[in-house]
Amino acid sequence: MVYSSDSITGKDEGEMLEDMVGKMLLAKGMTVALAESCTGGLVMKRLSDIPGSSEYFLGGIVSYSNEIKIDLLGVPKETIAEFGAVSEQTARSMADGIKKLTSSSIGVGITGIAGPGGGTPQKPVGLVYIALASDNPVKCQKFNFTGDRNEIRLSAADAALNMIREYILGLDRNR
Repeated sequence: MVYSSDSITGKDEGEMLEDMVGKMLLAKGMTVALAESCTGGLVMKRLSDIPGSSEYFLGGIVSYSNEIKIDLLGVPKETIAEFGAVSEQTARSMADGIKKLTSSSIGVGITGIAGPGGGTPQKPVGLVYIALASDNPVKCQKFNFTGDRNEIRLSAADAALNMIREYILGLDRNR
C-alpha cells in the first residue's frame, strides 16, 4: 500500500508502508518478528523486500497449523480448544510467543479467515485478528475485511504494518 505519509510522519509522499515502517524501526533501534497465519508470510515478504531490513526484521513463522501455533509459538492448547485458532486470544498468544522466541522489540501475530471457504456465521471470511506484543501489554485489533482471498490478505498485511507504525508513533495508546 502506498501512503501519502508526509502529514503523518514527515516522510516522502508515496512512500511504501513497509519502507516507512522499516525506517521508523531503524531510527528507534527496534526490531520486529512475525507469526503469520492467514497472511502466509506476506508481511515478512514485504519487510524483507526492503534492502537493509536485516537491521530490524528478525524473521518469523508462518503458522497455518494449530500444532505449529502450539509447539513453536507457545499458544496454549486450551486457548485454541476454547476460542479457536481465529480468535483474539490466539492472536495475542502468537504475538507474545514470537516476541519471546526471537527476543524482538515487537512481536506481531496475525490469524484470520482469508477464504474463500472456512467461514461460519460466527467467524465469517474476512475476519482477522492482529496482535502486537511489546514491553507494554499486548494490543489486539479485530478486522472484518471484504474482497477475495488475495484482497483480504493484502488488507491484513497493510493493517499489521500500520499497527507497527502506530505503535512506534505512540498512536496506539487508546486501544
